Amino acid sequence: MNGHLKTKLETLPRSPGVYFHKSSDGEVIYVGKAAVLRNRVRQYFQQSRQRDNKTLALVAEIADTDWIETESEVDALFLESEMIKRYMPRYNVLLRDDKSQMYVRIDMKNEWPVVSFTRNPADDGADYYGPFYNGYALKKALRYLRRVFPYLTRQRRPGQSKLDEDLGLSPKVSDGPEIYRANLRKLISYIKGNRKSIAAELEHDMRMAAQRQDFEMAAQLRNKLRSMQELQRRVMFGDKEFLNISKDRALADLAELFGLGSLPARIEGYDISHMSGHQVVASMVVFTNGVSDRAEYRKFKVVEKNDDAGNIHDVIFRRLSERNLKRWGKPDLLLIDGGKAQLQAAIRARDERRVTVPIISIAKREEEVILHQVNSGIDRSHIDILSQNTGRDMYTRRDGEYLVVNLHPDQRNAGSHSKNLRGSNTVSELNAEYISNRYDDITKLFQRIRDEAHRFAVSYHSTLKRRTATASVLDDISGVGPSTRKKLIRAFGSTRAVRLATKEELARTVGVARASSIYQYFHDGR
Repeated sequence: MNGHLKTKLETLPRSPGVYFHKSSDGEVIYVGKAAVLRNRVRQYFQQSRQRDNKTLALVAEIADTDWIETESEVDALFLESEMIKRYMPRYNVLLRDDKSQMYVRIDMKNEWPVVSFTRNPADDGADYYGPFYNGYALKKALRYLRRVFPYLTRQRRPGQSKLDEDLGLSPKVSDGPEIYRANLRKLISYIKGNRKSIAAELEHDMRMAAQRQDFEMAAQLRNKLRSMQELQRRVMFGDKEFLNISKDRALADLAELFGLGSLPARIEGYDISHMSGHQVVASMVVFTNGVSDRAEYRKFKVVEKNDDAGNIHDVIFRRLSERNLKRWGKPDLLLIDGGKAQLQAAIRARDERRVTVPIISIAKREEEVILHQVNSGIDRSHIDILSQNTGRDMYTRRDGEYLVVNLHPDQRNAGSHSKNLRGSNTVSELNAEYISNRYDDITKLFQRIRDEAHRFAVSYHSTLKRRTATASVLDDISGVGPSTRKKLIRAFGSTRAVRLATKEELARTVGVARASSIYQYFHDGR
């Protein structure tokens, strides 16, 4: 351990957080979380601890350690997960399995909403909170919160056991769904970080109940308040992390490379998804302070045409409208998934809106950054200077009006929408030479944004495709809604059988008026 690191370890706080072990050249080689940073990080350097060979190799390579404090252990769960997904540290791959992340799902549209967990969020109208890397810790935290805000873990069924209700873990049926939904909204508010306001509200309600001499209600509210106090720390499952942006190397290098006036606190990524011009959709993902901010994601339905560049133009033109700039704020950088045509279309839309915002694109396959030499809103003089001084870490080439920047010249053979480049910097389990690159962090951040934009777009496209596949000609008939359609299919078995049915047969199922409309639709030349 060098003297600088030894001195730094003396300043470790006793709060929860995320720590970053770095090599001598500043590369992040391991990311971890801790309930108490001081205890966890110092354990790596205690000679008495028994370690396997992989951990010994990690400790031997640590030249510096940095950390970010969080307000709770659950905050640290999410932040650790996001940093691992972005930086892909070598020793995280060696020392642990890269499991998929977990989300909390709550569908407030149901009469009796259920709180559940999933690893595959869907665009089904439900609310998702996450992602989280440690599913066990997440479920444990929700179990504690259930004592304060009782919730359902499965749909109610007639005659089911009332044990959870008697224990105060599930809502009372006698209270009705509206009171349950109000309680659930408090849970959602709490897990988004509004602990103090919820505690103040509970305390106020408790005092009012006592004044009304409703002592049973006052006791229930008192117990909820005590259960909240037992949690000790605020629990937050939202996407917004209070990350110290100045410590994020990727954002700092990005601002320096592109000559941005300040660190890009809000980066937006865009992608188009369709099938031969059908079910055309676009995604907008947002990374706030370098971390995915799912609450800010947006999806767009685009005019159906097999024209990715034209669709990107339409989406950026809509995004930069005066109304959306007021609602969503102004981005610090736009990242387009695509090549020169998509980039040019986005720039044209921006200029038509007369908005000043830097725009670049990232090409598939080789993960090269493309920018217009004049119109991207990037100060390319910084790129020219850095490309001359950083040697093999970066090279640039001109392509007509465009400048192509390769931040990983030693890496090749990346597949479309690859999550990690492969090539000369691949590392075997322990002893292969690792050739780091100064701009690895920027590349991984761009890949993370691009992959997330692609995932979100494909998810929305798949949802629309499923809806189209299950659509029925009956939906086009006036007066026929989902309930009537179900009756018809249940009675006749198929749309074809409905078409062949007589007016009298239809009337027996849906009544005379609707039967007449249905019969006319199929038999009056339509």
